[in-house]
Amino acid sequence: MTESSIGKVYLVGAGPGDPDLLTIKAHRLLSSCDALVYDSLVPREVLALVPETAEQHFVGKRRGHHSVPQPSTNAVLVQLASRHRCVVRLKGGDPFLFGRGGEEAAHLERHGVAVEVVPGVTAGIAAPAYVGIPVTHRRAGSSVTFVTGHEEIDKGRPSVDWRALAGSSDGLVIYMGLHNLPHICEELIAGGLAPTTPAAAVQQGTVRGQRSVIGDLAGLAVAVREAELASPSIVVIGEVVNQRVESCAPEPAAVEMPIPIKQG
Repeated sequence: MTESSIGKVYLVGAGPGDPDLLTIKAHRLLSSCDALVYDSLVPREVLALVPETAEQHFVGKRRGHHSVPQPSTNAVLVQLASRHRCVVRLKGGDPFLFGRGGEEAAHLERHGVAVEVVPGVTAGIAAPAYVGIPVTHRRAGSSVTFVTGHEEIDKGRPSVDWRALAGSSDGLVIYMGLHNLPHICEELIAGGLAPTTPAAAVQQGTVRGQRSVIGDLAGLAVAVREAELASPSIVVIGEVVNQRVESCAPEPAAVEMPIPIKQG
């Protein structure tokens, strides 16, 4: 069904949290939009760019907390485009990487709504960088796999095959992996990764509250639990962790992200 639309929806990447990592295009759209639909992992400093006159809708999703169903978010976007010329759908990181941006773009297209993606810096690269870890390195890793550690159980296909991943990539960058981290580490070792493989976890990368644990695959889950790391966090596994250069890491931005969620 096609609905009448006067506006355009921009699927905008908010980046990992530090407002300085917003793209110029994202900043321009946020500063001039007529309506905003935004997720949980967006700091107040980024939201402050939006005009006070803009209509705003929060549609955040976080484990263990009330979530707005995806069909409801889709419907809101279509409705806003019917009465506003510039609608920004603001998503943490990059809209097309574990952000359901592809689903939203397809829904908008089916309903005759103009849509454009504005890529953002993803936490899977930025969070490791903010502790000095490169996700690829000529001497330690020419391939990297980005993977979600928390899949929907009703996807109609098997979960991630961690044992197969253990031998298929030089490095792994895992999003939303803390809750299942003990299982993930066990499966990677069972798949052939050495227990001594370097590993790291970074909580709230790029902003105040950033904390990290550096260790090895066998001990990472215990170290994360003892350090009481919380979501949102990024896990990096591979020899690239040993290429860490602390002196190159930027200072985290002095901005507040939403309260971290403890695992378990």
